Amino acid sequence: MSDGPEEQLNERARHLLRVLVESYIREGQPVGSRSLSRDSGLNLSSATVRNVMADLEEYGFVSSPHTSAGRVPTDKGYRFFVDTLLRQKQMASVENVIAELQHRLEVAEDRDPKALVAVASQVLSSITHLAGVVTIPRQPHQALSQIEFLPLSENRVLAVMVVNGRDVQNRIVHLERYYTAEELRRAANFLNQQFAGKELNQVRTDIVSELTQTGETLNQLMRDAIRVAQQVVGEGSRHGEPEYVIAGETNLMEFAELSSVEKLRRLFDAFTAKRDILHLLDQSLRADGVQIFIGQESGYQILDDISLVTAPYALDNETVGVLGVIGPTRMAYDRVIPIVDLTARLLGSALNSRR
Repeated sequence: MSDGPEEQLNERARHLLRVLVESYIREGQPVGSRSLSRDSGLNLSSATVRNVMADLEEYGFVSSPHTSAGRVPTDKGYRFFVDTLLRQKQMASVENVIAELQHRLEVAEDRDPKALVAVASQVLSSITHLAGVVTIPRQPHQALSQIEFLPLSENRVLAVMVVNGRDVQNRIVHLERYYTAEELRRAANFLNQQFAGKELNQVRTDIVSELTQTGETLNQLMRDAIRVAQQVVGEGSRHGEPEYVIAGETNLMEFAELSSVEKLRRLFDAFTAKRDILHLLDQSLRADGVQIFIGQESGYQILDDISLVTAPYALDNETVGVLGVIGPTRMAYDRVIPIVDLTARLLGSALNSRR
């Protein structure tokens, strides 16, 4: 089996590729052989550099825009840069980054984890000048502590569910008929007796069992109570809530390669629909450490010009969410990667300190 293109690149080609990628990330302009020869620090003629660039183009690491004699990195070139050539900077401002992150997370007035998530996404955006995204923390162990019902107008009921003794979740449920406050109190008492202390997944299973096996032995109020509980917990604990928080989307408008109205519209539609972004974030949730999706690697055409750098964060040593930065493929990976990694660690620490 012959070596692939990556193995065939000698040190000179690797060095020139790294210089080209760094120059394009910095300037946003195709890189010509003359400037590459000058910036490389190597004693090479422009002709020699052109020969190396021709090889890199043949291997798929760079391409030549039609309007320029220079070359730009391809997704493959960025990937090779990130995986084998990247020398993460020891950021001079790393202490400032840590200080800002810690301060912003510590002064978050609301102890709700969602408030910390919002702060983390805003800080990621402001530090990187890209879009910051953080998933709402999942709670792998969710036990029902208590459920209460409050009557509203038009046969609606506010269901208040307390999970793990502290997480309050509200649902508005539409019922087939009007229930008095006393009926709702008795229904809540029945459900608390049946299900309090059980994991929500077990509650969902038991509700189905109750309806199918013992429906004949329950009175109408108990059956109605179980059906209401099925609406409250049946679709998971995140029903009606955002799965992730994103901040700084408008920062992406500053990059020429993303600035067309049609491209931005489709990109913002993807942020709103969430499905594609969530799929990538879910992949990161199952991975270990920083993950990087470059351009077409995401598998979604709308994200072809986008890179996503992510890292999971943990609560009680268990991964509960993912955060990251969304930007053009021409992003400063050497700066963004350590910031994302650091933010994930600090968000996990902030969440654990509020337990």
